[in-house]
Amino acid sequence: MASVKISSGKSFNSAAGDSMLDSARAEGLTLEYSCRTGRCGVCKTKVLSGETEAFLDELSLSPEDNLNGYVLTCCRFALTDVELDVEDIGALGDIKIRTLPCRIDALGVLASNVLQVVLRLPPNSRFTYLPGQYLDVIGPGGVRRSYSIANAQREDEKLELHIREVEQGVMSAYWFGAAKANDLLRLEGPLGTFSLREKDARNIIFLATGTGIAPVKAMLEQILKAPETVMGKQIFVYWGGRTESDIYWQPELTQLAAVFAPVLSRASSSWSGRTGYVQAAVLEDGIDLTQSVVYACGSENMIFCAREVLQKAGLPERNFYADAFVRSN
Repeated sequence: MASVKISSGKSFNSAAGDSMLDSARAEGLTLEYSCRTGRCGVCKTKVLSGETEAFLDELSLSPEDNLNGYVLTCCRFALTDVELDVEDIGALGDIKIRTLPCRIDALGVLASNVLQVVLRLPPNSRFTYLPGQYLDVIGPGGVRRSYSIANAQREDEKLELHIREVEQGVMSAYWFGAAKANDLLRLEGPLGTFSLREKDARNIIFLATGTGIAPVKAMLEQILKAPETVMGKQIFVYWGGRTESDIYWQPELTQLAAVFAPVLSRASSSWSGRTGYVQAAVLEDGIDLTQSVVYACGSENMIFCAREVLQKAGLPERNFYADAFVRSN
């Protein structure tokens, strides 16, 4: 059994075969994570001292990352006592991951290939989460898929999901062909560490592609409930899609100093808005990235590209938070 020390001075034990991420969680410490499969890169951290061993492929690490001592805590355990350059996320420490029954409360069409699904939980379930987190829905046959929660906490505890159809997807066949109100499902959550952080930055930048707008919607609802928390800050919301039909939601931001910019990569000739990619749109707008914090959710490609180009343009490394959608059939 090895000991792992993190930047705050706290430590936890790491057993062979158990990820450092899970070992930390078992001792009440929450480290950054999202997919838990080595693909998204959210849990990337630098080993300052000691030796670790990988038991899963660290698919999101580059050769340069490997040379510079970076690892994924979801894929490795400690061989010796280790020190990591990573923080404990205290705000998530009291939130418990639970498995609960749920029923479909309502189904709606947001776009030709996107459903709005509202789930209701048993009375007094007290399902607590932070806007930005996701959950796993366990459907017919035990098929499990991850979806971001698209609303801030509600008194009735109902949960909104935005679900995009995946061609030949097993769970998509259920959602788009068989799902109906009152169907009984199960969920596990809340999961992930994507959530608003206390930062001194003057600019809050949200980047989303596709249904990655769902957790952004939840975080904006959180801000609207307590606008004093962003007093003096400028908010930018960039939402990328391919065509006009992909922009299926319009935020209500009149109470905030905020800009909403839909950005299309395959716009028709009638589109008069922004074109290209969301990360490029941020650079075009000349925002002072040295005084910014970024929350990005969507495709893996967007996340990796946005992190690279925005940090090169001055965004502090610790001010980029992401939840990359890892596709499942």
